[in-house]
Amino acid sequence: MPLLYRRASPPEPATIEVRHEGSTFQVALRRRPGVRRLTLRVSSATGQILLTVPEHATFASAKIFAEAHGGWLAARIARVPERVGFVPGSNVPIRGVPHRIAHRPGLRVSAQQEAGEGGEPLLLVSGGSEAVPGRVRRFLTGEAGKDLRVAVAQHTAALGIPARRIAIRDTKSRWGSCSSTGTLSFSWRLIMAPPFVLDYLAAHEVAHLKELNHSHRFWTLLRELCPATNEAEAWLKRHGAELHRYG
Repeated sequence: MPLLYRRASPPEPATIEVRHEGSTFQVALRRRPGVRRLTLRVSSATGQILLTVPEHATFASAKIFAEAHGGWLAARIARVPERVGFVPGSNVPIRGVPHRIAHRPGLRVSAQQEAGEGGEPLLLVSGGSEAVPGRVRRFLTGEAGKDLRVAVAQHTAALGIPARRIAIRDTKSRWGSCSSTGTLSFSWRLIMAPPFVLDYLAAHEVAHLKELNHSHRFWTLLRELCPATNEAEAWLKRHGAELHRYG
């Protein structure tokens, strides 16, 4: 008796292509158990489009849903800040001050800040032109680490609770976090914000060492550590997404 083989179903596509008035958008699919409805989101930081799909919904229904929101997608994508590469001639903020990237192949260090003619803030970068983007990012990451370690040390001294470790990352959804083991993580992009914003994020995560929540006690403690809490949160709400446009 011949054996009967069941043909395997082709894998579900990872993305849906949505066209709207001459533009094409790539929508990434993510299935989540327990989700009851289709949800479409556009990252204000990167412009990535994500469609969250209930476990038992069909791909066809997800495609129809995404295509029906072409106009909405176009409007949201138009609001995503334009990307700025770490290339010579570009401007990148350092501690809230725009610096023009200038290529100096013979410079003895990888990168350094300097005042140009007329006092223009510059970020000088050495090496070949292909090395400039990486050296700019490493410089900014290093500066972020320096500033955050100083700020964390000040706030932990005031609180009387030490941080176990400080990690510098490139997070997209949050500026900082505090683990239950006392590790504080921060986005290196905070070095591009004004210093009072970086200080606020340091205080925010240090406060979580004592209050691992967002209770009334937490906010009271945070404002004791950082009186500029409201101003910093307002700045992040207005300008935070712009920090993701660089690099």
